[in-house]
Amino acid sequence: MKNLKIAIQKSGRLNEKSVQLLKNCGLDFENYKSSLITTVSNFNLEILFLRDDDIPGYVEQGIADLGIVGENVIEETLSNVQYLQRLGFGKCTLKLAIPKDSTIDRLEDLNGKSIATSYPNILQQFLDEYKIEADIQMISGSVEIAPGLGLSDAICDIVSTGGTLKSNGLKPFVDVRSSEAILIGREGLEENPIICELLQRIQSVLRAKETKYVVLNVEKKNLSQITELLHGVKSPTVVPLAEEGWVAVHTVISEDDFWDKINKLKAAGAQGIVVMPIEKIIM
Repeated sequence: MKNLKIAIQKSGRLNEKSVQLLKNCGLDFENYKSSLITTVSNFNLEILFLRDDDIPGYVEQGIADLGIVGENVIEETLSNVQYLQRLGFGKCTLKLAIPKDSTIDRLEDLNGKSIATSYPNILQQFLDEYKIEADIQMISGSVEIAPGLGLSDAICDIVSTGGTLKSNGLKPFVDVRSSEAILIGREGLEENPIICELLQRIQSVLRAKETKYVVLNVEKKNLSQITELLHGVKSPTVVPLAEEGWVAVHTVISEDDFWDKINKLKAAGAQGIVVMPIEKIIM
């Protein structure tokens, strides 16, 4: 059977987490740092290591069957690809930023101004939405220095912490769009069994990351209150303890849900609460 191909970032902010995701899915591969392509030894898959800007095009053209890339890159390249799964990492925001002493106060003030960016297509769509006419200056690389050099009145760039903006005398002005890593595929692959299996593995890893395995002890007389609070994947598992009248409750719940309910669980009589990570959840 012919190996499928998945393209991921060769280097940059998505590389490490993309590699870790694939390894958490049980895929065994090596030499990814010294090669542009590597074969997974225990799955019908080859991994291509590319520049992030090239990934959507490789997938659209069928050179790669799948790709992991930032949503901002997909939108900017105007690629015709299918979104298969949001991956929950690589989150960032494309923002408009202005010099700290700028007189720009409202979006309307950008009319007639110059904006430097590496994302002209996304920026143009945003300006069109708000009926703003501005001069877009396409810059590759260090967009943040453009206002200081007199090249633009504002910039539009990816912002994670804001530290780079601050060090260049800029401040955030308006959010243009949010982005995260996306698993994409070329059209027509939905029924491919290898794609389905890989997608199932990825989804099981993502579910596990968001959930915890919880074990607690409670008196039988308070069990109904506890089970009302802990619905889990199905319903909690209840195991009798050696001490008469006590049981252990086992369940899997969302981590956010657990922290929201911790005080209610304790008030309902829960004791010896243990929270453990989960490697994978298969639905």
